[in-house]
Amino acid sequence: MISTFKKHIDESLSFLKNKKLILTISGGIDSVVLAHLCHDLGLNIALAHCNFNLRGAESDGDQAFLVQLAKDLDLELFIESFNTKQYAEDAKLSIQMAARELRYRWFEEFVNVKHYDYVLTAHHADDNLETFLINLSRGTGIEGLTGIPEVNDYIVRPLLPFSRAEIIDFVKENNIKWREDSSNSSTKYLRNKLRHDVIPVLKGINLKWLQNFKNTQDHLHDSKTLIDDYMTQVYKDIAVLDGDNIKFNISKLLKFPNPKPYLYELLKSYKFTAWDDIYNLLEAQSGKQVFSETHRLLKDRGFLILSLKGSQNNILELDYKISEDLNSIETSFGTFHFETVSELQAAPNTTIFVDKEFLKFPLTIRKWEQGDYFFPLGMRGKKKLSKYFKDEKLSLLEKEHVWVLTSGKDIVWVIKRRSDNRFKVSADTKQILKVTFE
Repeated sequence: MISTFKKHIDESLSFLKNKKLILTISGGIDSVVLAHLCHDLGLNIALAHCNFNLRGAESDGDQAFLVQLAKDLDLELFIESFNTKQYAEDAKLSIQMAARELRYRWFEEFVNVKHYDYVLTAHHADDNLETFLINLSRGTGIEGLTGIPEVNDYIVRPLLPFSRAEIIDFVKENNIKWREDSSNSSTKYLRNKLRHDVIPVLKGINLKWLQNFKNTQDHLHDSKTLIDDYMTQVYKDIAVLDGDNIKFNISKLLKFPNPKPYLYELLKSYKFTAWDDIYNLLEAQSGKQVFSETHRLLKDRGFLILSLKGSQNNILELDYKISEDLNSIETSFGTFHFETVSELQAAPNTTIFVDKEFLKFPLTIRKWEQGDYFFPLGMRGKKKLSKYFKDEKLSLLEKEHVWVLTSGKDIVWVIKRRSDNRFKVSADTKQILKVTFE
């Protein structure tokens, strides 16, 4: 497997070489194998372990095992302990979703604060199949069937082409130790039930089932690309901007033999669930409306009007100037605070730390513009904001609410989303400017 893994890195993920990588590790077979493979290839990795404190002594055992593994491989190990049950209760989330939020929030700190380039996770081909079946069982569009992306911004999944069987063979051949999570054997979770009861049956029917699944998923990716390209043209013909709102022309929608799939594609990013009610809006009286968690869709004569819930329209889109001695500034959408600090701190996406020496005052806060580009922190090279928004799957309405902090013509921060690599704090930084948005 090591030679196949090296070939995959060389051909598909060569950008990982000579980069600062954090590898997320649970102690389970998948992440332990990934650690050994990356170590054997000489990649520049450190390990990060989340102790969710959900399995008592077993969780502590995982942590102790990883401390020893890190010593054996001579790797740095970061450990974070979470009160997952309390967080789930406070946030009204399931334990699984709470753990996921805590985990990925911590991963962001490695990129935004500790300046790692990429975060590696150990998802593999069987995980991809399980995700496909979960989404299929719950009802999904083509997006839910295209699987787990190998590269998603700073998250990279190098094991995605490899099967669980290959991972097990590698462990046996190299006498590698790992920890078994007892919860993996329970079938009370849907993923485990599929893993233990359903997928073995499918593989028993056809020994090439997993490979055939990969081929099918490749075809689905191609189909999704075709749909996305076509819907881009449909969007241009049907949708128009009206301030902070988007208006969809009903008469043009009704020219399609079946407008339902078009409405779904146009509105799927806005968290609507009552799709029958949305389809009925085409023939409804003016004033009828449907709500999602974040948006409202209103029938107004010949249009369906999409707006943010509680959005304030017609706010003056001013540019705001920040002099070097300014401590805070009020804007139409929130307050910014500026403070010179001596060191970096863990912070949410509403706070950034930049090297003050690289800034040209006065700074400017403004709406983003077509043609804007920046150098995203944690990524290589520059990227147009329009391309970044597409990769982040921002809707047209969401893009209309994006503001940027600039130094001269250079973007320092796509506010609440991503800072610019050119202004990051380094070991040579003499003055750190902390910028906080409320």
